[in-house]
Formats: sequence, C-alpha cells, structure tokens
Amino acid sequence: MDSRFYALNIRRYQQRAQVETPDTIYWERLEKPEFLKECNTIDYLDFSPSEPDNFVVTCSVRVQIYNLVTKLVVKNLSRFQKTAYGATFRQDGRLLAAGDEEGHVKLFDTTSRNILRIFKGHKAPVHRTFFTNDKLQLTSFCDDKSVRLWDVSNEKVVKTYNDAHTDYIRAGAMHPVAGNMFVSGGYDGKINLYDTRAENAIQRTLNHGSPVESLLFMPNGSIFISAGGNQVRVWDLISGCRLLTMMSQHHKTVTCLRLGTDGRRLFSGGLDRHVKIYDTTTYKTVHTLTYPNAVVSLAVAGADQAVVAGMVDGLISIKRMIVENKPSHLNKIRVSHAAKERKKLVKKLIRPDTSQVVDHTIKDRVKSTKLQTFDVHLRKFNFKKALDEVLVPRQVEKHPENTVAVITELLQRRALDKALTERTDAVLIQFIDFLCTHMGEIRFMRPLMNAANTVLDVFEGSCVSYSLKVMEALQRLSTAVQAEIALTVEMLQLKGAMDTIIGVSLNDSDRPKTRIAAPREARMQPSARAEKYVIYVD
Repeated sequence: MDSRFYALNIRRYQQRAQVETPDTIYWERLEKPEFLKECNTIDYLDFSPSEPDNFVVTCSVRVQIYNLVTKLVVKNLSRFQKTAYGATFRQDGRLLAAGDEEGHVKLFDTTSRNILRIFKGHKAPVHRTFFTNDKLQLTSFCDDKSVRLWDVSNEKVVKTYNDAHTDYIRAGAMHPVAGNMFVSGGYDGKINLYDTRAENAIQRTLNHGSPVESLLFMPNGSIFISAGGNQVRVWDLISGCRLLTMMSQHHKTVTCLRLGTDGRRLFSGGLDRHVKIYDTTTYKTVHTLTYPNAVVSLAVAGADQAVVAGMVDGLISIKRMIVENKPSHLNKIRVSHAAKERKKLVKKLIRPDTSQVVDHTIKDRVKSTKLQTFDVHLRKFNFKKALDEVLVPRQVEKHPENTVAVITELLQRRALDKALTERTDAVLIQFIDFLCTHMGEIRFMRPLMNAANTVLDVFEGSCVSYSLKVMEALQRLSTAVQAEIALTVEMLQLKGAMDTIIGVSLNDSDRPKTRIAAPREARMQPSARAEKYVIYVD
C-alpha cells in the first residue's frame, strides 16, 4: 500500500489564452517599448517621408525631430513664443509646417531649420496644418471656426472659409489624389467636405455625432474615416458620403487615427490607454496595444518599422518591429547558443545502449515533491495549524487560492468545524472577513458558500459565549450571504425572462424538445434560503 502523502492540487485560475491569429503573431513582433519624456502633453507626431528614421514631436513651445534608432534630437525648431500645434512634414520631407497659439502658421526648412514663411491671418490657435497633394498649397484649421488655404510660394491666402463650423476646428485631412479636395472636423460634431474648384466650396456636411478629434483618408481617396467620442466612423466618398460602418471598440474618447501596413491596417488611439488595430477590408479589430497612460497622438513608420505613441503626461512610447531577416549580433549569439543546447539534448536522449535491448526503461523511484507548510500540517492532521498557515495576511493577499484549497480539503475531510472550535476572536474574525471578501468571486463561490454554512452551523446555539466583535463579523457574513442569494434570484429571473423572449421568437419547429432543470440550490425558495443565514444580534 502506498503511504506517500500527496500535496494539495491548487487551482491557479489563469486567464484564457488569446487565440493566435496571423495579426497577433505579426504585431507581437513589436519590441518592448522605449520611452522618451517631454515636459507636456504630446500634441502631434509625424514621420518624415524622406528620412523614415526621423519623426517630429510637437510639444509645448517646441517642435523637435528625433531619430528613431538613437532616440536623440536631430533638429530643434524652437521659434515659437507660445504653444505649437500639429507639426507635419510635406510629402517630400523637405518642408515642415506647424501652427501655434498666436494664430500663425510657420513653415520650416527641415535641412537648415530656418523659417521660410509665416502665414498670418487667423485670430485663434491653429491646431492642424496639412499640405495639399500638389505640394504647392497649405491648409490650416483654426479655433476661430475658419479654414484657410495658403499659397506656399508667395505667402498669401488663396481662399478663406469663414464660419465653416460653429465650434473649434481641431481635425482635417487632405485628399491623397485630388489636390482640390479636403475635409474638416469640428467640435460641433460636423464634418465638411470641400472642393476648391466649385463656387460653393462646402460640398457636403456630415454629422459624426460627437466632437471630431481626427480625420483620415484611405490611400485611394474613395473612403475617409472620422474619430470622435468613443466611435470611429467610415464614410464612402464615391456613393455620396454614405456611412459604411461604425466601430465602438474604445470606451473613452478616440483622439487619433493612423494607417499602417500600406493602408491595410487602421490604428486608433484613445484616452482609455489602448490603440486598436483594424483590418481595413472588414473593419474588425485584429489586435490591441496597451499603454501606461491616455494616448493623444500616434505615428506609424513606413513598412510598420515602428509605432510611436504620445501620451497626455508627456511620455512617448516607441515600439520597433523586430526584423527577422536581418538578425542582430545578439540574436546570432542566442541562436548559436540554442543550437548547442539542442545538440546536447539530442545526444542525451538518443544514446545507444548495447548492454540491453529494450524499448522503454521505467524507473521505480518516484521523484519526491517538496511539501508546503500547510501540507505538512494536513499530513499530521493538525487542521488548526494548517488553517492558521493560510490565513497569514501575506498569504491571503498574494495567494488566496491556497487558502481556498485548504478550506476545500477541510470540508472534504469534514474537519472545518474542528478547525474553528475553541479559537480566539482574532482568528475567527480573520476567517469570516476572508469569506466576506472573496465570496463574490465566481471561482471561489461554491467552496466559500459551503464554508459559510459550516461557520453558521458552528456558531448556532452558542452565540452567547462570543464577543460583540465576533457577532458583528457574523452579521457581516450573513449580509454577504443574503446579497449573493438576492443576486442569484435576480439572475434566475433574468434567465426566465430571456427564455420567454427566445421561446416566443422561435418557431414550433425550432423550439427545443427538452428543458434543462435548474440546480437544486436554484429551485429552493429564496425566502427559505435567506432565513437560514439570518443572524440577530441583541
């Protein structure tokens, strides 16, 4: 007969593993983030088209160009008296435009850092500036509710659209193919579509339903996307700006939009600290990136080389893509070391033995496992010491599953009542508080409800001999049990209502032939169950 004592099988309750998809595998190749810290909220991020390793950061009164590899400032454009906004590169990367709080739009040469033009005319902060597709004009979107089109060469206004919105204009996007078309989004929830060739410049006005934070055109120009509130909306430009679909994957405001993977993936960042990645063919979420704070700006390098996110506290997160085709020197060392270890393992497993010709060798000796302290006490039938071991505050806080495992073992041995009798008030109150704290967790509910029943049976008829603090703890336990019973009753009522609705909607042929009976505990009368756990304190 085997006299060995086996340790408790403690359930870990791990979260369900995420289903692996090609997108999950691809985006998991992003390295651990590297962080840069600025002094204020990161207003805007943009990658240089000519030098893909450089990206511009707009923050406070500075516009700085960083190198993606070294994480150092390459150029510092600090020609702003007040806050700068929305610095963006031209399509060739040679020029950079940014608005400021004074209502000016400044044009810089990215090579020499000189100011080439200062466009004056707005009466409020200019938050977004974008170059047209032909690179000859510049559009500015301002808080004075106007949109202006500037000529880059002579520093003059080409067209002004006053009162384009009834609130601040904080978003805009230029058509990637037609240089005469662009859209603007305001805090009035409206989206305006412009055509500079027509007499009536505003061709159409759409309603996003929330203050518009960001706008984006797809690469072919037939679809544009708007973000505001917790929604991302997709509009079909060809069919008269028809709403194609709407995504509500964020539970807080969506602040920025970007494209990746050559336009096949859409990124949306929000104040909920998440960046959602969508497939632009189905507009379904394929991956999620999580950040330490609210994301207010986003930039994606060409060929998905890096994803850079700016946060509300001035933190910049840089996640670079691991290139498998060109392994680094460190990766080569790791690969060679792994190959050597693999060879050693193969030699150990496949070792010829000419002494005996056998298929398998079965070892008689079983590897012994080290028992934990509460297992040792359970082996010696010291139930009180085993319970005390798992009621230590550090054990309860970090490993409540150990405490539940010991309680379950004591219940199975019918020894929990023995472990609770003749105990001090402090131990009893600690045990009851553990039951009240973790009884609402679905993973612990069944064993702890049985433990609560045992506790109430132990104290039944002998309440006079216990102190007032113990009686108050028992009252808390009774309240917690009744709350769980009331919640169960409500869930059963909801289930009954849903079954009725589903049953009415089904046809006779689709209606199920059998009915699954509710558990015995669920069929008990609520009042009878509740009365069992009521304790009265004088």
